[in-house]
Amino acid sequence: MSESQLTYLGPETNDLNQKARRRWYTRVPWPFMSLVVAPTVVVAIYYFVIATPRYVSEARFIVRAQSQQAPSALGIALQGVGLSTTQSDAFAVHEYVRSRDALYDLQRRYDVRKMLNAASADPLSRLQRPWDGPSAEALYEGFQRFVVVGYDSTNGMSTLRVEAFRPQDAAAIANGLLAGGEDLVNRLNRRAVETAVAEAEEAVRAAEDDVQRVQVELTRFRTAQRFIDPANIAAESSELLGGLLLSQAELQAEREQLASQAPQSPQLASLDARLRAIATQIEAQRQRISGSSDSLAPRVADYEMLIGRRELAARNLASATATLNAARQDARRQQLYLERVVSPGVADKAAEPKRFSAVLAVFGTLLLLYGVGWLIWAGVKEHRQQ
Repeated sequence: MSESQLTYLGPETNDLNQKARRRWYTRVPWPFMSLVVAPTVVVAIYYFVIATPRYVSEARFIVRAQSQQAPSALGIALQGVGLSTTQSDAFAVHEYVRSRDALYDLQRRYDVRKMLNAASADPLSRLQRPWDGPSAEALYEGFQRFVVVGYDSTNGMSTLRVEAFRPQDAAAIANGLLAGGEDLVNRLNRRAVETAVAEAEEAVRAAEDDVQRVQVELTRFRTAQRFIDPANIAAESSELLGGLLLSQAELQAEREQLASQAPQSPQLASLDARLRAIATQIEAQRQRISGSSDSLAPRVADYEMLIGRRELAARNLASATATLNAARQDARRQQLYLERVVSPGVADKAAEPKRFSAVLAVFGTLLLLYGVGWLIWAGVKEHRQQ
């Protein structure tokens, strides 16, 4: 009896293994690997292996006036839409912190390039990256990556956040920026005071000039007329004239009485002589007071006019001085102050970069873009097949 033989009619084993390997190769999602996984791995290598840790120094401050009044209902409503005097004052400091002036002022205090271009830092984290030139504009743009300032409208507080490769450098830069902000506020205060009191000071100077000019004219008048006070002299002359008129009236009454009792009395001649003398004195006093252009009347008028001008100038000077004092006090009440609520601290642990968050953000973004691209490609492919 002969043995039965089985013959294998299928594909060879080598061909099966080769096809299996080919099917595994084709199952790998190479677009996904190259567009999502590979960039994520590169980013992860950078953040976990290459990226230099950065220390953060944070400060909080407020900008307010000396006499900060409680806001009215309208003020609260305006604050709700972002219109607040306190905010505008704080934003002036914010703009300074983000300005080139702040960087220049900071460079006068510290070597910013050396601080933020540390040799131990990786090239992508430094102040000036490999593709940045040595220009001042590149320095300014790079500095913006290390400084962040924000405002909280709920409590009116500003936050300054500074990054550096050493905790001492971050605290020093933050303190330097705050010092520059304080200098800015002081300059604004000086300018506001100068503007507020300039007009009042000019009024005081004009009033002082008027007082001095009138006083000079009054001194010249007294020197020319040889009178210290013509009004007093006129008053004395009027008093003397009144006394003479009284004496004349008394003598006239005495003569009339004597003439009625003794018409032939020899005393009548004596009384007549005395009456003529008194009449002569009366006429002389009248001429002295108001009889001619050289009399006291026009001189007294000129003197009283000068006295009136001097009193008016003195009142104007007093009013201008009071206005100046009020302007200065009001300017002091409106002066701004930068108060540090939280001073910059020296961190004992690096806060940047946030490695896991950065890698997850990159992976999520690439995955989203890949998904959108795949859907678009699938739609185009299906449309072509139809």
